[in-house]
Amino acid sequence: MTSTTRFRKVRLAGGLVVAGVTLSSLGACSLSSHDVSCSGTSCSVTLSGDGAKAEVLGNKLTLSGIKDGTATLGAGGASVSCTEGQSVAAGPLHLTCSTITSDAVTLTASLG
Repeated sequence: MTSTTRFRKVRLAGGLVVAGVTLSSLGACSLSSHDVSCSGTSCSVTLSGDGAKAEVLGNKLTLSGIKDGTATLGAGGASVSCTEGQSVAAGPLHLTCSTITSDAVTLTASLG
């Protein structure tokens, strides 16, 4: 194999890695066994159980706990609490808690 051929193979492999990283960063939401559904820059998220986590719009969103109808959430280094219908800012995310049960919260997360 000539040095030019080796260079082309290394360059192609490097390009594929860059393309893979670029494509994976385009996904707005990911999840770890929790319900996340995104459209544009807004995601609907359901977190169940203390310590539940999801990756939303490039930010880790965590459910710290629920007590007396108030969910405590962490996002972007901020800790916030919300009740049903309440909107709060948590780091770079704007969260609106729509449904809170004794062990789960359903909310909408958006940037800004």
